[in-house]
Amino acid sequence: MNSGKNKPAPAGAAESAPARFDVIVVGGGPAGLAATFTLARAGVSVACLERGSWSGSKNMMGGVIYSHPTSRVFPQFWREAPLERHVTRRDMWFATTDSAIKASFESADFGVEPYNSFTVYRARFDKWLAAQATAAGAWMITETLVEDLLREDGRVAGIRSGRPQGDLEADVVIIAEGVNSFLTERAGLASCPPQAANVALAVKEVLALPKEKIEDRFDLEPGAGAAIEIIGEITGGLPGTGFIYTNRDTISIGVGVLLNSLVDNVTEAYTILDKFKQQPQLRRLIQGASPREYSAHLIPEGGYRCMPQLYGDGVLVAGDAAGMVNPINSEGANLALLSGQMAAETVLACRQQGRFDRAALALYQRRLERSVVIQDLKKYENATPFLASHPQLFGLYPELMAALAREFLTVDNLSKANKEKLLLKLFRSQVPARRLLKDLYDAWRSLT
Repeated sequence: MNSGKNKPAPAGAAESAPARFDVIVVGGGPAGLAATFTLARAGVSVACLERGSWSGSKNMMGGVIYSHPTSRVFPQFWREAPLERHVTRRDMWFATTDSAIKASFESADFGVEPYNSFTVYRARFDKWLAAQATAAGAWMITETLVEDLLREDGRVAGIRSGRPQGDLEADVVIIAEGVNSFLTERAGLASCPPQAANVALAVKEVLALPKEKIEDRFDLEPGAGAAIEIIGEITGGLPGTGFIYTNRDTISIGVGVLLNSLVDNVTEAYTILDKFKQQPQLRRLIQGASPREYSAHLIPEGGYRCMPQLYGDGVLVAGDAAGMVNPINSEGANLALLSGQMAAETVLACRQQGRFDRAALALYQRRLERSVVIQDLKKYENATPFLASHPQLFGLYPELMAALAREFLTVDNLSKANKEKLLLKLFRSQVPARRLLKDLYDAWRSLT
């Protein structure tokens, strides 16, 4: 895939790295690697600094990536990248502790190249992305924690790390270090102070299961996959969701809950995950599976309202560090990839002018605003506050839906007419008409 002008650079060889680059990228996730690859392929001297042993070693997300945005950065990636399964079915469950109402969409179109989406292990996938960047000529400097930004005449001019080799200078620094973006604050670009209400804590387990059993239990064709999202009592009534992703010979399962609700309710996320695994419909799917991996990580949920300033003198911010996560569609990696690419394209445009000041780098903001990145984030900017202020969506409504379905589908000595009266009475007793209308109106205002 390498079409760059540079020769491949050694990964992790900080000892022999030059003291100055055209661009330094902080963070070896999708945003940072998209920026690094795009710049290296254009012949720019670029170093990507990653605190882990390799790109992806610190990333614990296992979920879905989408073909269209990924192929914009890494053309025909699906022919080479270490992918798990192409997703042909998306499910939504409204679940209680013992019941589930399931909505499903399956399409044969999703099973045809270039496919719509894939499940991935980020530890393997990010490592592959880094290899593409290295092959294009980028320097991958691993096991390096960036401690601060260097400044010269008021602009960002490089980074300071704890490595003996000392500081690295650059015309531009692209910050893509993830949700806990210390450097964004140091650059003076943070707009929202870190708050528990603006992040979710996700806990995930990877369970090993033979691929034949996965395909049998999830009713999948060989190589095809399913992605399931679950809302309901499985999060203990707290604002959050559960998820299930099928991989080749493993299943990723987990829950994500707003951090402030965990703190306020003195609840541990792992206890919610343990409860989730006991849900009967899920328990059947994972029966006999053996634990392979357990992890937890933070996800930015503040959305457009809490995005930092995205550019400054000599600095840009991309991906999770910029809060670029769509909470409604559970999209983060694709927004990260696109933002990283646009950050790199902005640098390339500014190089032609020989300017990297704030006014020149403002082009990045304009590019983002014309893209789906900002457009989607703006559309759902009220989603997290709405979900946080309506806990009935995660407790009362799923329980009520299950109770109504159970009663209606139970055949006993009540006539269907009497059942309808009973169900209407039950619904009205739990959700007065005024409350239902208000919830529907709030949802419409927040999600449209």
